[in-house]
Amino acid sequence: MEVKDIFRYVVEEIHTSIMATTDEDGHPVTCAIDLMDCEDDSIYFLTATGKGFYKRLSRSPHIALTALKGTDTMHSVAVSVAGEVRELGPELLPKLFEKNPYMYDIYPTEESRGVLTVFQIFRGQGEWFSLQTERIEKKNFAFGGEQVKGETYKVEEGCIGCGACQNACPRACIRMDGGHAVIDPVTCICCGNCKKVCPVGAITAGEM
Repeated sequence: MEVKDIFRYVVEEIHTSIMATTDEDGHPVTCAIDLMDCEDDSIYFLTATGKGFYKRLSRSPHIALTALKGTDTMHSVAVSVAGEVRELGPELLPKLFEKNPYMYDIYPTEESRGVLTVFQIFRGQGEWFSLQTERIEKKNFAFGGEQVKGETYKVEEGCIGCGACQNACPRACIRMDGGHAVIDPVTCICCGNCKKVCPVGAITAGEM
């Protein structure tokens, strides 16, 4: 799955995200924000310039969001993004309103839409996490020139092939290959059970 496919799913299938910014004291503040449109490597949303959300974005252009879809936890998809935004102004408003006509009910007149402005999430990293399949599907991604980052566990050369980590893994994402444990990063949920039980400390946690 490419970044453009993830963004399209978030915008068209989930649409509403919980987005976090920080206040003037550096404390996190969350609010529900609809994601209006996307391109191959960016997402667009809008807000009113009179809102506290706008003031927080103007003060610090960094956001984190999570968008979740599913009937329950074990049949859900969660997409998380942390990145940088920039204000584009009102030029894209007609296009975004055409794509999201319910916005006319919220801002019915041209005068009322005069306070709106568009933002673009143009650079960052994220994670796709799906519990809709038998085996967990996870993908770390980056866009706008950023490098892919994410939590991961690795088996180092000191592995003695005892199989303790394989037995402890709740998601069966560890296999033995030539007497050496191998962790599948796509299905690993980074719980740390493998590291906890390794008798020789051969499993380490870090970033991709």
